[in-house]
Amino acid sequence: MKPFGYQRPTSTAEAVRLCAAGPGARFLGGGTNLVDLMKLGVEEPGLLIDVTRLPLDRVATTPDGGLRVGATVRNSDLAAHPGVRRDYPALAQALLAGASGQLRNTATTGGNLLQRTRCTYFQDVSKPCNKRLPGSGCPAREGHHRDLAILGHSTECVATNPSDMAVALAALDATVLLLGPEGERAVPVTEFHRLPGENPDQDTVIRPGELITEVVLPPPAPGTLSRYRKARDRASYAFALVSVAATLQVDDGRVERATLAFGGVAHRPWRAHRAEAELRGAPATPAAFQHALIAELAEARPLRDNAFKVDLVRRVALDVLGELTGTQSPGTGPTV
Repeated sequence: MKPFGYQRPTSTAEAVRLCAAGPGARFLGGGTNLVDLMKLGVEEPGLLIDVTRLPLDRVATTPDGGLRVGATVRNSDLAAHPGVRRDYPALAQALLAGASGQLRNTATTGGNLLQRTRCTYFQDVSKPCNKRLPGSGCPAREGHHRDLAILGHSTECVATNPSDMAVALAALDATVLLLGPEGERAVPVTEFHRLPGENPDQDTVIRPGELITEVVLPPPAPGTLSRYRKARDRASYAFALVSVAATLQVDDGRVERATLAFGGVAHRPWRAHRAEAELRGAPATPAAFQHALIAELAEARPLRDNAFKVDLVRRVALDVLGELTGTQSPGTGPTV
């Protein structure tokens, strides 16, 4: 690990100023991903700006009944928050599925959103990787890619976003609040992470010097249910092969509104807009769910060794929607 500077600002304004003033500066929250990448030589910041003592560690109710979650709220505290467990169960489930208790006690809301891919080529500095060094190539396309993207990838990158929390936030229509040298701005979670395109080194739309200050959850509509489910290679904590977050509002046997987000399949949490459109006004039945999911996954472009993900994410999503409506058939759930 290369030497680096360390600063602990006393205000968000000071934190932003320090970051904007020094190229190579990075904000430090729990450090559960950043410090690991520094040890591997993937990240080499010249300055770490510790934001853990800033007043960003609160969860508060908004005037309209939603929640404001500070960027340094620990994952364990957020998962246990009564308002989250009551109104946003998919978020609590995603956080609890995401890591061990020790990591959840350290990891922060803002840091979780900024996790970087666990693609083995990205983490190995002896290998080429367009995400780490643009223009060097993407050996994952022809190499080891079983865990990587089937949707939204490009010739430049097939990496996946590793966050469980971000998938739930995408289905819940959350918004990320940012503070930077040019002031404050709000970005929907669904637009916060980027698809790789020709610039896979850019994970998010964050501008230089910007700090995540809060995540805002809108109030759930009356009667809305939500759930999160992930399929992984082992029962202990592991990153998702695929995951699904869903919200569902049913009126008189028909889908009033549904949101779906998939994890483990793309460079960002994949919001299933086509499936949502197919479900709107449709009967809340397994057949309608199946039709909508097949329509969504028609654009999947699996690689040599990860075509199984297309069927797996469909099955997990069908299982989640079945649980939310009480229409799940015995034995239909995923076996992974």
